Amino acid sequence: MIKWLAAVLGYMYFRFPGAILGFILGSLLDNYIRSTGGIFNSMVGGQKQSVSPGDFELNLLSLSSIVIKADGNVSQQELDYVRSYFIQAYGKERANATFRTFNEVVKNRQVSASNIARYLAARTKYPTRLQIIHFLFGIAKADGHVSEAEAQVIQEIAGYLQIGRRDFESIKAMFFKNTDSAYTILEIDKSATDSEVKKAYRKMAKKYHPDKLGHMDEAYRKGAQEKFTKVQEAYEQIQEERGL
Repeated sequence: MIKWLAAVLGYMYFRFPGAILGFILGSLLDNYIRSTGGIFNSMVGGQKQSVSPGDFELNLLSLSSIVIKADGNVSQQELDYVRSYFIQAYGKERANATFRTFNEVVKNRQVSASNIARYLAARTKYPTRLQIIHFLFGIAKADGHVSEAEAQVIQEIAGYLQIGRRDFESIKAMFFKNTDSAYTILEIDKSATDSEVKKAYRKMAKKYHPDKLGHMDEAYRKGAQEKFTKVQEAYEQIQEERGL
């Protein structure tokens, strides 16, 4: 968080060179505070390392920008989706402050998906990282279609976030519909027995229950509810197909 504040202050007084210097000095101070168990030792996400709210929001916005640009078409619907999501999650004033910092300091720099995702992987809980992937797919779907380029970028980000293959395919299937989508969402094969289907449903309902993100903002809990609902719909579809 300090590095971003320092970057903004540097930019205000010395424009871009000041922003870079402020970011470097702020990063050194951030690292010192973390290493000495200072104010960031609240362990957001339950890990030994932590991520401040400001860092989390800017890194999430950076990942969003990568997905939006993935297919070479910057869609207004996707931009509106991100803005709406951030305002819902953090409030208009805080969201606008994040957008300003991103535009002034981050937007025109080279953004590394691997660096950002690995940073978040070490500092957030697994359910939170699942919600990040769900959010990124939501961005890609905002214009009505998830392109292959967007899906590929999100898959790469999921790998850096240490998301399991079945979990990734499950979330992807919520946005890509085909004859096997319901089974993919439940992370089972179409040949699964009725008993295995019921067991898979209970497992997935527990995994995606909104209570898993009780520590997060409203937008994230809403995302968890959306995944939970998709699991229920998938199970009901299979029930209907099999006459259970």
